[in-house]
Amino acid sequence: MEEHIAAVRAFNRFYTGVIGVLHQGVLDTPYSLTEVRVLFELAQREHVEAGELRRLLGLDAGYLSRMLGRFETDGLVVRERSAADGRRQVIGLTEAGGATFATLDARSAAQVRGLLEGVSEEDRRRLAANMAAIQEILTRAPKAEPYVIRPPRPGDLGWVVHRHGVLYSQEYGWGEEFEALVARIVADYVDGHDPRRDAGWIAEVDGERAGCVFCVHKDDETAQLRMLLVEPAARGMGIGGRLVEECLHFAKAAGYRRIMLWTRDVLTGARRIYRAAGFEPVEEHTADGFVEEVWARDL
Repeated sequence: MEEHIAAVRAFNRFYTGVIGVLHQGVLDTPYSLTEVRVLFELAQREHVEAGELRRLLGLDAGYLSRMLGRFETDGLVVRERSAADGRRQVIGLTEAGGATFATLDARSAAQVRGLLEGVSEEDRRRLAANMAAIQEILTRAPKAEPYVIRPPRPGDLGWVVHRHGVLYSQEYGWGEEFEALVARIVADYVDGHDPRRDAGWIAEVDGERAGCVFCVHKDDETAQLRMLLVEPAARGMGIGGRLVEECLHFAKAAGYRRIMLWTRDVLTGARRIYRAAGFEPVEEHTADGFVEEVWARDL
């Protein structure tokens, strides 16, 4: 535990230095970090009761009252008695207060933009994902879904070939011939890509690629599901089934009447996913010591 405490404190010192919150005024304004946070919360709603604002930010009542008094003197807020309960005070931003917050918000965005300008796109995704993980862990707020499904981006197709080659070699002993087959499938997908009839998806977990699948044109009425893969560390999260669902939805919307796929009998995990999605084996034959199967279903 002690080393974890030290690591969190070290990160806090680093990040406060990066964004400059130790300066007397934040973002070249006369306001402290806490004051800026109060202005932010006031800008998110038309009016808020003082007690609610205090509970939201965990502030001492006297400290908040003095802060609001300063804002009132500066013309940033108005304080009124609640129409529902005269014992309660309602606070809202004035037009000047809204303009001040807009300036602070723009400066904050510019500051972060400056931090990220020298960071690669991949590292920005990792940074955002790790920050989201910090927020999730410390607030104990579970994600609605522990992964993201998105279209392929530059670099993803090379990853698809690489991970197929590595994983199928490790798990089934398949060699260069299989990796070359995947490379040809990827090249054919790029060469003949018609966005109305072909699509691919990448699954991400915490900003890292965790799976993929592609839906391609087989013939005018038939789509083909290809290259379904889920990283071992991400299995059991429902990613494989979700990727297959994406294929089915796309194929139906694209006007296909049927969808098929090729698999082998040893791929038991994938075959469970296919069967759960309504696919059934329609033909099989033996090649290179494997039972190769064609599965299909109507759309």
